[in-house]
Amino acid sequence: ALQEAHRVLKPGGRFLCLEFSQVNNSLISSLYDLYSFQVIPVLGEIIAGDWKSYQYLVESIRRFPAQEEFKEMIEDAGFLKVEYQNLTSGIVAIHSGFKL
Repeated sequence: ALQEAHRVLKPGGRFLCLEFSQVNNSLISSLYDLYSFQVIPVLGEIIAGDWKSYQYLVESIRRFPAQEEFKEMIEDAGFLKVEYQNLTSGIVAIHSGFKL
């Protein structure tokens, strides 16, 4: 997908990706894990009648590459000036790269 994004961008184009990421604060990480695994699936069941999809969502978020690993993947796809900005102690991160 990253290589395809690089292919279709015009020179000078910017790739941006907002993703859930690795939390870099142990207290927030513990609270976030509790919320993710104990609250989100329950809300999914109550609101949508679908526990499994929301459990899968939480699990898939945890399998996403960490910030530095994803940065390297973006660079490997051909992007330059790749960087990321953590938001909310890394719960989410904005990744950016340019096709130059």
